[in-house]
Parts: sequence; C-alpha cells; structure tokens
Amino acid sequence: MAKTIMIVDDSVSLRQVVGITLKGAGYDVIEGRDGKDALAKLTGQKIHLIISDVNMPNMDGISFAAAAKQMPNYKFTPIIMLTTESDESKKRQGQAAGVKAWVLKPFKPEVLLGAVQKLILP
Repeated sequence: MAKTIMIVDDSVSLRQVVGITLKGAGYDVIEGRDGKDALAKLTGQKIHLIISDVNMPNMDGISFAAAAKQMPNYKFTPIIMLTTESDESKKRQGQAAGVKAWVLKPFKPEVLLGAVQKLILP
C-alpha cells in the first residue's frame, strides 16, 4: 500500500514539482493551498508525512504544524518544512512546533526524497 504525503504550499507550481517527485517515488499525495486549507483536509485519514512551506497566506507553516500536532491522529506525523526561510529563529520555532526536518528551496529531488525516506516509517 502506498504511503500518503500531504504537500502544503501556496505555490501551485511548487506543489506540482514536489507532487511529481513524490508520485514518481511511489507515494500518494494530498495537497493543501495553505495551512488553513491543509488543516481542513486532515479528517482522520492516515497521512504518513507532511511537507509544508513556512510563508503562506491565511495560516503559515509553523502555525499549521503546531495545530496539526494538537490533533490526536497527527500528533506523531513527521513534518518537513520546505522553504526559502533559513533564519535560525524560524527553525527553532519550527522545532518547537514539532517540525522534524528543514529543507531549503530550491530543493534537489534526491535531497527531499532522502529526508522523506528517513522520516516515513516502513
């Protein structure tokens, strides 16, 4: 059975690129336009990993991560931030919110897939 990954980014093209990378590696993908949209799509189904941008309208990635971690079904779901944001204080906020990895854009598909494979349990 394929593992499901949620991609949360306000950029349609970025969601497409990440989606193609993940689908090519055999994952199922759910997309969220921003944190608020993504939270609405967390309806109890099994999601093995979340990849989120930090800077988005409506709800940023760190607020989204913190909110997702409050939901019993997603408390242990690993979250990767895929972002242009390299500020240390943002990274610390992300860690405090439960973010497990920080990948900078522009990303190399193999780097992203490496992080995904480390965090998704077999």
